[in-house]
This record gives sequence, structure tokens and C-alpha cells, in this order.
Amino acid sequence: MRATPEALQQTIVGIPAFQEDGKFSRKRYEQMLAARGYSPARFEAGLAQDLAQQQLIGGVARSAIVPAAVVDRWLTLQDESRDVAMWQLPASNYLAQVKLPGDAAKKEYEASRSSFATPEQVKVEYLLLSQDDLAAQVTVSDEDIRKQYDTNKDRYSAPEERHARHILIEAAKDAGADKRAAAKSKAEGLLKQLQQKPDSFAALAKANSQDPGSAANGGDLGFFGRGAMVKPFEDAAFALKPGQLSGVVETDYGYHIIRLEEIRGGGVKSFDQAKPEIAQELKRTGAAKRYAEIADSFGNTVYEQPDSLKPAADKYKLALRQSEWVAKDAKGLPAPFNNEKVMTALFSADAVKNRRNTEAIDLGNNALVSLRVVEHKDAAVRPFEEVRAAIEQKLTEQEAIKLATKDGEAMIEKLRKGETVDAKWGQSGAVSRGKPGPLPLDALKAVFRAPVDKLPAYSGVSVPGKGYAVFKIASVTKPQVAADDPRRKSLAEQYQRLLAEEDLRAYMTALKDRYSVKLSGKIADAKE
Repeated sequence: MRATPEALQQTIVGIPAFQEDGKFSRKRYEQMLAARGYSPARFEAGLAQDLAQQQLIGGVARSAIVPAAVVDRWLTLQDESRDVAMWQLPASNYLAQVKLPGDAAKKEYEASRSSFATPEQVKVEYLLLSQDDLAAQVTVSDEDIRKQYDTNKDRYSAPEERHARHILIEAAKDAGADKRAAAKSKAEGLLKQLQQKPDSFAALAKANSQDPGSAANGGDLGFFGRGAMVKPFEDAAFALKPGQLSGVVETDYGYHIIRLEEIRGGGVKSFDQAKPEIAQELKRTGAAKRYAEIADSFGNTVYEQPDSLKPAADKYKLALRQSEWVAKDAKGLPAPFNNEKVMTALFSADAVKNRRNTEAIDLGNNALVSLRVVEHKDAAVRPFEEVRAAIEQKLTEQEAIKLATKDGEAMIEKLRKGETVDAKWGQSGAVSRGKPGPLPLDALKAVFRAPVDKLPAYSGVSVPGKGYAVFKIASVTKPQVAADDPRRKSLAEQYQRLLAEEDLRAYMTALKDRYSVKLSGKIADAKE
């Protein structure tokens, strides 16, 4: 392997760092090398060596060969389907047969003590100061509501909504001119019928409309406001009076005929209609003002009286809340314990040992919380007697699965010999490696590892926590791979890359075995 002078030259002139205005510059080339302490001869010698190495590595990588037969074999296996029925042997049927040694649970406990450890835990009381909760404390008078209503009537309008029916004759925007013309002609014919018999709209919609969402209901679209429909449809519907028919309306979906049924809303809401909305609005405004006024004071109170949260609860009329046990580093906790700052503060030495209030922690969204530890448990291993029953149950289930497995394997041997077995097969179905259906991976492997030279074939697998499953393979389908199957090329390329990587790895391993090279510790540190 070597780099020819022509290849070396072509590589150098193609390096952007040595170019000016897109062209190689000898002067820039020499200046760049000199600035880095290289002579042209030294740089070119090193570059030639790199090019030779690239040739070698590329040659090894490109030498990987993927026979077409291997690709076809893989695709055939991927597409092969087997018709399978399952017979389950539940572990629960074998529980009564299990007799555990007297010391089994103790041995399991001693062998895996760490699995019975409980993390550090606390129980806390806490105060939550939030703008949302403060809204409940705000009282709003009818006079305040009336004043807000009279001053801002235009804000309390009820949006107009229209109730309509339609008939749609589909013609997509990109459909050909002939298709759209035919659809429009059909819609015009239906419009003429409706103009003669307006009361037949629902019947004609059921028989002719191609809108699957409304045709069965006689074209009924219910109530809708502005912005709910495409613009041409909306414009036509909002231009009608109740009982009126539109003309043929063209949209990107096709051609519509619309009949307006009724109108609701529009105009200004009455005081009684707007009253609940205004009351909530004033409560939110009052709560925001109250929160801004007391947020700093709340933080000062819980800090200055650190041994109890009750003074702050009384002062700000807040509920003092209690938590269940909260474990350190637990996941999926409810608010406010799903906050990293809260958890850090709770398990600090000051909170745990001194039982002092935490600072007022900002939860975002205008909410503060202060917490106080009332009970604490160190991380510990649960006593044996506390977990004994659970260990015995677990060991009993494991032994029951072993019995089910032994029984299932014996049944498979009998079935393979043609002996009669009282099997309770479920419904059969086809599965493949690409479409396993409900089968988990272990079960799928068991089904496809079974020899199928003689059918029906049988296999089985232990199902963790459940028992044993026996599979009967009644038939096998092996489709032929078409010559123009696009997967052949894609798979060949993927397989070739994998083989090339393996070949290159093997080649590098062989070089390391052949040549004894030790990397200096100083050099390794410098590279890091």
C-alpha cells in the first residue's frame, strides 16, 4: 500500500486551509506549515503514510462479501410464519405441591439483604401559599361585579354560533377537472331538488352526502362558531338566515349545500349570564394582589419562627397539611415533593436533626411552600420477621413454576412421541419473527427454535411469575423472496457494513498480537 505522488498532490491541493479564493496557494501552504513547525517534506511524508493506512483500512472494510443466498435466507426466516396454539400450565395449580425447607426463607434473606433495605424517609407537615388557594379567601360583592360589568360590557359578549346541515359531494383539491366537474354537477342537481322540496334535506343528505361524520344524521353538523369550518363554508353559513339554503359552495373537500337551522349567542351577555365569569375574574385579580403583598412576609415568618409552621398558618389563614412517609430519591412523588429543591431541603441536616422549617421554596406559578419534618426514619434493612411471609410466597411461586416447567417438558416429550395428553389448547394463530402478535420474546424464540421437519411440532417456555406455556406448531409457511424485493438491497448493505466492521476489528486485533506496542502513561494522559 502506498500513496502515489499524484494522489498526494491531489489531496494537498484539495485541503481548504491551503487555498485562497478557492484555489491552492503554494505561499499559504508553506506559511501554514511553518507556523506549525512543519517542513513541506515532513508534512508530505506523514500525509503519505496516512493515505496508505486509509487504503489498507478501506481495502479490508470493502472486502466484506455478502452472498445473495444469505440475504434471501435471512428474509425468508424473517417472513416465515408458524400457526401456533398455546396450552398454559399456571403456577397456581402447583402451589399446593410445594414444600419449602424450614430455613429457606432465612437463607434467601441473608443472601439478598440489600433487596430488603428501606431508604431514608420522613413525614412532614407543610404550608402551601399559592395564588390559586388565595382566590378562595377573596370575597367579591355584587356591587363590585356590577361595576366591572358596566365598565367592560364589550368584554362579556357571547360568541355567535350556528346550527347547520350540509350535503357534501367529495372532490379533492388535486382531483382532475373532469372529476370536480362531475361532483359539482351532482351537487347542482341535488340543490334543484331541495329548492323544490326543502323538507327533504335530511333524507337527501343520508342518501347522497359523502361526509362520513354527518351523513347518517341527515347532514347535521350541530352548533359551530367562527373558525371551526374552512373559510368558504363559514362565510356561506354565516350569511344565511334560519331555514335558508345556500348555493353550491366549493371548498378543498368538494361541493357543499348548506341549510341553516338556527342561531344562538351573539351580542352582549346579560348581567346574570356574565356574573359567575366576572366573579372568578375579580377573585383571581384579588388573589394575585394578595400574593404579591404577603409572599415576602410569608418567607420571613417561617424563617423567624423556625420551630413551628402554626404561626404562619394562623397569620395567613392557610391549611397545615400532613404527608405520608416520603422516601429519599423516590420517583413519581406528588406535588410538592416532585420538586428537587423541596427534597434537598427536607433531607438536609437542619431539617432532619433540628426539625426546623425549611425556607419558603418557590415552586413556580406563584406558589411558595415551607415544610417541617415531624418524623424521620434512617435507611435500614427490614427485619426478617417483617418480610418473612413475602419471601416464603416468592419462593413458593418460584418452586411452583419449576414444577409446572417439569410437568410441561414431560408433556412435550409425550406429545412428540405421539402419546395421548389431556391438553387444553387455546385458539391458534399465525406468528412470524417480524409480527409476533401477543407472544413475548422468550416465547417467540421457543416457537422458532422448535424443529419443524415433523408436524405438529411442540416446544415450551417458562413464563416468569406465571408458569409454563406449551406451544403446538400445526403448520409452517415459508414465502419466496421476490427478485425485486427492495429489502434485499437494504439488508445486503447493512450486513456488509457489519461484516466490514468485524473484519477490520479482527485485523486490528491480529496487528496488536503481532506487534508488541506499549503506550506511555504520559502520552495517554496528554491525549486525555
